[in-house]
Amino acid sequence: MPFINFSKDEIQCKIVYYGCGFCGKTTNLLYIYNKTIEDVRGKMVSIDTDGDRTIFFDFLSLNLGKIRGFDIRVQLYTVPGQVHYDATRKLVLKGVDGVVFVGDSLKTQREKNIESLINLAKNLAEKRLSIRTIPL
Repeated sequence: MPFINFSKDEIQCKIVYYGCGFCGKTTNLLYIYNKTIEDVRGKMVSIDTDGDRTIFFDFLSLNLGKIRGFDIRVQLYTVPGQVHYDATRKLVLKGVDGVVFVGDSLKTQREKNIESLINLAKNLAEKRLSIRTIPL
């Protein structure tokens, strides 16, 4: 459920990009960042690594304007693609309102996509959320 801050007249919604390594989660955020005007987007926060893999998360905030006097802010996050960073994946899912599952289109990545989707369902269940009911 989105966070409503009545003292700031602001509604925040958290969307998490989830998927296996090198499937395009960070690329999605970079595309949104590059195609969004400066007045709407915040700073893109990404930790560069030598292997170009995300080991913590990427973050982008968007201000989508006002609805009935409330500023609408959407926070976009990515999770690390490797399942062995599961603790970070769980941390990033805290307070999630919706998930964008990014699947790798390569046939050789099919098993990694399935593994990541099963991991998503498990991590959501630990937060008392269902992969069948969360916006996905």
